[in-house]
Amino acid sequence: MTDTSLQPVIDTATRAAEPHQLQPGGYYIVNTPAGVREIDLTGDQYKDAPTRKTGTTTVRDVAGFTTYYGKHADDATEVYADAERLTVTAVLDAHRADAPRWAGHRLTLALRTTDAWRQWLAKDGELSGQEEFAEFIEDHLPELLEPTAAEMLEIAQSIQGATKAEFQSSTRLVSGQRQFQFVETTTAKAGQKGQLTVPETFTIGLVPFEGSEGYRVSARFRYRLGRDGALSLGYKLERPGDILRTAFADVVTAIGEQITQPVMNGTPA
Repeated sequence: MTDTSLQPVIDTATRAAEPHQLQPGGYYIVNTPAGVREIDLTGDQYKDAPTRKTGTTTVRDVAGFTTYYGKHADDATEVYADAERLTVTAVLDAHRADAPRWAGHRLTLALRTTDAWRQWLAKDGELSGQEEFAEFIEDHLPELLEPTAAEMLEIAQSIQGATKAEFQSSTRLVSGQRQFQFVETTTAKAGQKGQLTVPETFTIGLVPFEGSEGYRVSARFRYRLGRDGALSLGYKLERPGDILRTAFADVVTAIGEQITQPVMNGTPA
């Protein structure tokens, strides 16, 4: 049983004790009012420079990856490409065949999709009202290739001009276009018939990743005639996942052409 009356004396003696050096060159045990504290003066934080490189640097394009890689890589550096995560990782201080290393200095290319890519994917397969769809087309004219942006703008304006109409039927023309028959329902033009023609397919140019190349993406117009004569429009992109995989493969190829180490399929330990 400890005599608690002696504790103040013990505490005073502990605080007065000299630091005890456990390792020559800088490892100490020091008694403080808060208790025993270990001080390692051999740590990197007490040196002019660290003993080794550590940390993970993240870049967003091929140029950034190859620049950092060229500065820090050596003949044992390992590079891995992960198509699922859209990343390329270099373990700059990877193990050598005859000696282990820390594998703590890494470089990661973490690709980000562009705003335009995300916006087109967000509307993929979705049907919208005439005005909303026309506004989307107008907002994305720079990405439209075939028909041209000017032709698609004219189509968008025609769609907007027919918002006060009752659509009755649609016909597929020999040219591949889709023609809609409608009757005006506005007071001034009530009963007046008209036609709205849209292409069956169109092509857009998209840059999937920030800093990457652009790719052609085909899309098919979709529509639905409601019982009330309302027309809903949309599009379906053709295999956008394949485009994304191709774009990533091209990024990996571009890196492989500028470094000496092979790019392996997978992730590092």
